[in-house]
Amino acid sequence: MTKTKLTEILHKRNIQYTEVGRWGKYLRGVWEKEFTEAISSDEKRKIYLHDFLWNLFSYSRVKAYEKDYAKNAFNNELKNRVYVFYQHSDLALTIENAKDIVADDFKNEDDIYIVDTEFQWTYVNTHESFSGPYFYKKS
Repeated sequence: MTKTKLTEILHKRNIQYTEVGRWGKYLRGVWEKEFTEAISSDEKRKIYLHDFLWNLFSYSRVKAYEKDYAKNAFNNELKNRVYVFYQHSDLALTIENAKDIVADDFKNEDDIYIVDTEFQWTYVNTHESFSGPYFYKKS
């Protein structure tokens, strides 16, 4: 098990998780497919989507909650099973009973994505102090 700041926080809060190594690339691909289906390949290139998936929100291609609104929306979302993954790492986690996770659990994590297993909503904490966090839910 890889020890990270996040896994230490989850452990201290008694939130059970499973590390699923090497799922990061796969989950980034599914995230892109599920949340950017209306965006052309040319547009994805223009907004540097493959550098940071969250550019979908920072370039306002999809309207998402931002800052405290995003944190509140995430905290109030019914969370069952979720995937947690990073932009630049293959490390990924699953949290089976995610009802107790909150935005503050991820505040020290850069370029981290939390998504329900049905890919209906996502919460993203970026490495930029002026951009994000973001919460988006499909309508």
